[in-house]
Amino acid sequence: MNDAAMSERRHARLARMPSVERVMSMHAVQTLTDVYGRTQVVAAVRAALEALRGELRAIADGQDDDADALAATGDEARIVAHAAHFLEQRSRGYLRTVFNLTGTVLHTNLGRALLPDEAVRTVIDALTHPVNLEFDLTTGARGDRDDLIEALICELTGAEAATVVNNNAAAVLLMVSALASRKEVVVSRGELVEIGGAFRIPDIMARAGARLREVGTTNRTHAKDYEEAIGPRTALLMKVHCSNYAISGFTKSVDIDELAQIAHRHALPVAFDLGSGTLTDLAQWGLPAEPTVRGTIDAGADLVTFSGDKLLGGPQAGLIVGREALIRKIRKHPLKRALRVGKLTLAALEPVLQLYRAPEFLAQRLTTLRLLTRPAAEMHAAALRVQPALQRALGERYAVTVEPMFSQIGSGALPVDQLPGYGLAVRVAAAKRGGRALMQVEKVLRELPRPVIGRIADDALRLDLRCLEAEDETAFIAQCAELRL
Repeated sequence: MNDAAMSERRHARLARMPSVERVMSMHAVQTLTDVYGRTQVVAAVRAALEALRGELRAIADGQDDDADALAATGDEARIVAHAAHFLEQRSRGYLRTVFNLTGTVLHTNLGRALLPDEAVRTVIDALTHPVNLEFDLTTGARGDRDDLIEALICELTGAEAATVVNNNAAAVLLMVSALASRKEVVVSRGELVEIGGAFRIPDIMARAGARLREVGTTNRTHAKDYEEAIGPRTALLMKVHCSNYAISGFTKSVDIDELAQIAHRHALPVAFDLGSGTLTDLAQWGLPAEPTVRGTIDAGADLVTFSGDKLLGGPQAGLIVGREALIRKIRKHPLKRALRVGKLTLAALEPVLQLYRAPEFLAQRLTTLRLLTRPAAEMHAAALRVQPALQRALGERYAVTVEPMFSQIGSGALPVDQLPGYGLAVRVAAAKRGGRALMQVEKVLRELPRPVIGRIADDALRLDLRCLEAEDETAFIAQCAELRL
């Protein structure tokens, strides 16, 4: 057969492909239209037809029977299936629910703190009904959105006033902009931290229009260093909690109470960026101690900034608490409106703060604290229940074992402290090292309908079960049957 004849035959096959309107008239496609709408379904059918044409063009010369079969109108069911798959994938949101089996409870890349049920219900109400976001129900006049949570925050922290912005980086930026623009802020060199997302204290100072005055050295800063740095341009002394790293050995830093005395002798305010601020003493639950917001205020800090979605256990937010006169000045700064939070953040934050009024129930009701204090024996029992299902799914090529593991709090909180627990370790059964094979398993787990996120370390894929609670455990076991290696 010459080239012209072959070209004519290919054209004839393509011409026998069903039209878009013919496929759209099929009952199965009409059912898709009821769900996705005609506009999307037409686009999906066109994509399916183009994919089928591409397959036809790719069939080698001489395989006429295969090409004729593929072009036959009886393959319309295949087109419909392709279109349905296209629509399903397109409608699936990019933001997905995952299983966090990384061993990091407050995982920045996985959304940090999980909200307790009380907060979830309040957010749903705020999503589906009008709320008094900036409306004073007592006077009938316009209100301030900070009013919704200020009294509660002050009750829990001992501060005179409070304001809320969208995260702690914004809180620091706003505070410095409002109080120290074109002036100096004194900070220890050992506290010039960088956290995730390239948030650096020196950069924040520069963006806020303040001049950073570094004192001391990386490992040692003394009270006299602050004293000697204070001058006519000084607007603020600032301490930063080094929550995402630790320096050990020959070290010295100035505590907040001593720093407050220095600042107040010079009629200056002192601010403390707590980062992963907590409202309660974690040591009572056997966790490493962290400075509390109330303790910092009691020690003399005029302003304290901290996150809402870390140790506090609430939504993403940055809180600034402290002296009323300073908070008033911060509220009046133009950046406050740009950085303010919306109704959903406030709806989630208030019920989380309410939980702290009943500290005896906090370890059960606050999701973050419940996960951090979860008994190792409970995780061990869960691992024993989950292991058989995962072993069956992976087959004999892999060995799935129940092993002790150490979790981390995460999000820059207590970086050197680890929490003992249990999880599952996946290894290649007949090899000392199985890097590629383990990466393939890790990839397949990520591609499940509800992705499973673990970590590869020490020649094993480790699935820490600290964050796999009872309701998720059942879903995880059921999903194991969908694994395809």
